[in-house]
Amino acid sequence: MFEERKSIRKYRSDPVSSQDILTILDAARVAPSAKNRQPWKFLVFQGEKKADLLNEVEKGIEKSKKSLFMPKKFKKGMASAENTLRIMREAPVLILVLNTLSGDPYPPIFAGKRVSEIHNTLSIGAAIENMLLAATNMGLGSLWIGNTVYSHKEISKYLGIKEQIASAVAIGYADETPEGRPKKELAQIVEGI
Repeated sequence: MFEERKSIRKYRSDPVSSQDILTILDAARVAPSAKNRQPWKFLVFQGEKKADLLNEVEKGIEKSKKSLFMPKKFKKGMASAENTLRIMREAPVLILVLNTLSGDPYPPIFAGKRVSEIHNTLSIGAAIENMLLAATNMGLGSLWIGNTVYSHKEISKYLGIKEQIASAVAIGYADETPEGRPKKELAQIVEGI
C-alpha cells in the first residue's frame, strides 16, 4: 500500500461521500501522538465554503508576493504556492489540519516549548500520513499541502481561530496517474545493518 500512495495534483469533480471523509478522518484520529496529546483538529471544506476559504488563501499569497520582509528563498516558492492554490480549488475536499497546542508559528519560542512543538509536529505528520494512506486504500487521491504558510494570517482571521494551521490535505478522485517520484535507496539512508 505504501508504494501505491502518490501525490495527486489533478482531480475529477466527482464528490467524495461524507462517509469516506469520516473514514479518512478516523484514520487520522487513531494515529500515534507524543504523550498522547493528540494535538490535531480537522476542518473540512467543500463547495462554496471551500471557495470562500481559498479566496482568502489567494489574498495571502498575493500579499506575500508583495511583502518586503519575505526572505528571498520563500519568494521563489510563490509559483509553487499559486499552483497549490489551483490544486486546492480543483480537489472536491480540502481539510485544514490545525495544531491545537500551538498558535502563531512565527514568533520565536524558547527551548522547552520548541521540544513540545517538535513532538506536536511529528504527531500531526503521523495523523496526516494515516489520512493519505486511508485515502489511497479507498481509491481516492490526496495531496499533503504545506503552502498554507503563505496565507496563515489571512486564513486564521477569516476563520476566527488562534490555533496554528499546520497543513492542509486535498482529497478527491484522481484525474491523473503520476509516476512515483524517485526515492533514495535503503543503502543511502540506513546505517548499522
